[in-house]
Formats: sequence, structure tokens, C-alpha cells
Amino acid sequence: MELTVIDAGVLIGFLDESDVHHEAATKELESARRRGEIAIPASALAESMVAPARNSDPSLEAVREFIERLPVGVAKLDAEVAIIAAQIRARHGQRLKLPDALVVATAINLEANVLVTTDRGWPSNATLGFDGIIVTI
Repeated sequence: MELTVIDAGVLIGFLDESDVHHEAATKELESARRRGEIAIPASALAESMVAPARNSDPSLEAVREFIERLPVGVAKLDAEVAIIAAQIRARHGQRLKLPDALVVATAINLEANVLVTTDRGWPSNATLGFDGIIVTI
């Protein structure tokens, strides 16, 4: 059984049918479910909940319930993940923003097999220190 970590853009794309990444996010999440478990860092979940929070409390609650049904586990941001993210960010400077470094750090910390992102500007797996597969949609 494999673990797939997703970034905020994947969840945002999946939830918004008008998003350019909707179709690819939907396919990738279906594949991830077949492979095993799916996790999203708490920081990325917060990022993906901004638009629903702007809309209304019922919109926010609907997304929250949907995530629980999918199911997507929420990975906590703890000291270990924060330290790994800081090291990644220090190595890559402006090429990798802190929210993205937190996603990569979570995948490393959880020993994920796959990391799915919509961000085409990330450095390579080897320089990020992630041993799994990075899928960019």
C-alpha cells in the first residue's frame, strides 16, 4: 500500500470544476486512492480552504466533509517537519516557497511514495531530498 501526499493546488483543482487542473487532479486522486492512502499537509489544507472560507461557512463545511469522505488524511505540522522544511527552503531559496517546502518536508517525513503538485517550478527530486516520485499535473 502506497502513500500519496498532495499539495494545495491538487485539492483546489479537484474541488473547482472550472480550474485548469480539475481533470488532471481528479484522475490523479483516483489513481492515488487505488494505490493506497492520501495525505495533505495541514498547511496545504489551510491554503486550499481559503476560497471556501471566503464564500461562506456552509461552503467551508461542505469542503471539510468532502475531504473526510474522500478520505484524505491531514498531516500535522510538527517540529520535525518544520526543521526539514527549513533545510529545504535554505537550500533552494526563492525557487521553492515555504508552503511548498512544507509539502515536500511532509512527504519526506511520512516517507511517501508519491508527491503530487500543480507547481511546475519545483527543483528535482534529488535536490529536494525526496526519494519518491513527484507527479506534476
